[in-house]
Amino acid sequence: MPAPAHRLGLGLAAIARPAYITSGRAAELGDVRDVADLRDRSRALLDAAYAAGVRYVDVARSYGRAEEFLADRPGVTGGEDPVEIGSKWGYRYVGGWRTDADTHEIKDHSLDAFTEQYAMSHQLLGDHLGIYHVHSATLDTGVLDDERVHRAMAHLRDRGIRVGISTSGPAQADAVRRALEVRVDGEPLFTSFQSTWNPLEPSVGPALAEAADAGARVILKEVFANGRLAPGDEDGTEGARAAAALAARTGIGLDRIAVAAALANPWAWRVLLGPVGTDQLASNLAGAELTLPADVAEELAALAEPAESYWHTRSARPWS
Repeated sequence: MPAPAHRLGLGLAAIARPAYITSGRAAELGDVRDVADLRDRSRALLDAAYAAGVRYVDVARSYGRAEEFLADRPGVTGGEDPVEIGSKWGYRYVGGWRTDADTHEIKDHSLDAFTEQYAMSHQLLGDHLGIYHVHSATLDTGVLDDERVHRAMAHLRDRGIRVGISTSGPAQADAVRRALEVRVDGEPLFTSFQSTWNPLEPSVGPALAEAADAGARVILKEVFANGRLAPGDEDGTEGARAAAALAARTGIGLDRIAVAAALANPWAWRVLLGPVGTDQLASNLAGAELTLPADVAEELAALAEPAESYWHTRSARPWS
């Protein structure tokens, strides 16, 4: 396995459904986004990532047909060197395979939702499922205080499936620290944390370092800030423009800078990539071979935005 890829993972959020908030998808995907087309594109990405040495794949019940597309690749999920699969429950995909749907996903952190969605995940992924996260757990939904959900998830833990949470929003750190406190039968329940971290929004970093110190796995998502830290973005915000200027000045691809910055966190177990084409994947992978010069890393760190501002900008991004 190529060494630089061992800390990378492939996420299917942007390719296993026709609409998402990542900018630049339209140029790569075009107008044809039927199930067969996105299945083929997902297969190509999975095969290319596997050949490059990537051995972790992230899916979710709400990512359109991501679990189905992944289950369709036995050469990736089986054999002597299979990928580890992480999935998530807590959102339902309701977009009807349309780019113009009024609503694309609905959040539900109830016990009934867990029971229903885990059954679906297990039916598709079987024993290949290694990690099961609560999707975008927050203090507000109550899932981090719901003892019935905790007990149900502990049954997975006790059968060898690692359970955890993914986080989003300006209070990610609060969710991580609360989850670290949850115990069932005297043992920690949540031992995997998948959080948004990138140079524009690094606020959860200290909490994730604490999680890693406690023995949990840390997975970084949205390291390209949903396209704001990728070539060709037309976001127009000050942080994105400054990052693009830095990339132009150094001659290093912006996506590669973003990957290298994420990997520079020693507590990160995996850094997720979310390409929609194999050329994007190849460019992303090259970031794993890059060590940022100290002055570039320092300048990049200065681009961090207030968390509230970052998430306000993200919430305004259109699905396309």
